[in-house]
Amino acid sequence: MSFRNRLLGALIPLLLAGCALGSAAPPPPAPPSLAAAGGQIRLWQDASIFDAVHALLGPAAAGEPVWVEMYEFGRTDLGLALRTAWRHGADVRVIVDRTVRQSARMADRLAAAGLPVRAYPVDDRRHQIDHVKLLLAGAAALVGGMNWGATSAANHDYAFETTSPRVVDRLRRIFEQDWALAGGRPEPLGAEPGPVAQTTPGQEIRASLVGSIRLAHRAVQAEVFVLTDPEVIAELAGARRRGARVRVLLDPHQDVNRPGSDLLRLAGVDVRWYPVPVGAKLHAKAALFDGRRLLLGSANWSQGGLSVNHELDLLSDDGAAAAAFARRFEQDWSAAG
Repeated sequence: MSFRNRLLGALIPLLLAGCALGSAAPPPPAPPSLAAAGGQIRLWQDASIFDAVHALLGPAAAGEPVWVEMYEFGRTDLGLALRTAWRHGADVRVIVDRTVRQSARMADRLAAAGLPVRAYPVDDRRHQIDHVKLLLAGAAALVGGMNWGATSAANHDYAFETTSPRVVDRLRRIFEQDWALAGGRPEPLGAEPGPVAQTTPGQEIRASLVGSIRLAHRAVQAEVFVLTDPEVIAELAGARRRGARVRVLLDPHQDVNRPGSDLLRLAGVDVRWYPVPVGAKLHAKAALFDGRRLLLGSANWSQGGLSVNHELDLLSDDGAAAAAFARRFEQDWSAAG
């Protein structure tokens, strides 16, 4: 029996059980979102995300935090920008996942230049990675799915920039949690209601994603690099059963997406393959619920992304950000037709 058929056989009972449970359970309380927390937010897309990165790194002043946690870090221009900020007296710190070869090389170069660099201690027994993509610069933060790899700018992806004091404070505390862990002093933060969600410690992203799907009654529009988690597949099918229009765009080169896409189609969910340009990926992990609540970040909709890796997502109900995502989704959906 093929891997695809084995996976389908494992997922179908979970899908059916999840739909049955989802239809009986009352909707959970709405997860607090970024607009409710106050402060500005801006949605960035694709290569323009690096315009935001350069803008945040450029004015770094003495004593200001310039903190980076990045899964894939290979762009020399951004390495040079960090070195410049360091020479100007900024409080530069960098956390990388050294299982990524280009990140390890960049970490060695930055450390040789004197910058404080630490490696996140991933759990190889669980096949864990530190998949976070976070920049904290002064009073602003940039969070999303875009790596700083040498070819990442070719990918389709999203990121949130925010100056919300409450949100930036939570993101700083998560970075400090990770900095301490990378220094051999585990100080995990407890779960906290709000727009910022992390995975490992905790499963806040799973709770935010599942809760948002259950609250959706009109529409779910999602663009996802990897979608394999049985619970999420079941919840999407449950949303369709409730009468919501559920549309999902997936990366066609990720074969692991095919069993889940088959199940979703059987449940009446519209699934299309994003027309990926040569050398690029649909790398987004983003969804809009009922046209107003936008969740995005680093976490794939997989068991690893939602329960094993260290990940970071943000939830927003900012109208301008939701409208920008909706416009781009419709363009992408039409192109995938």
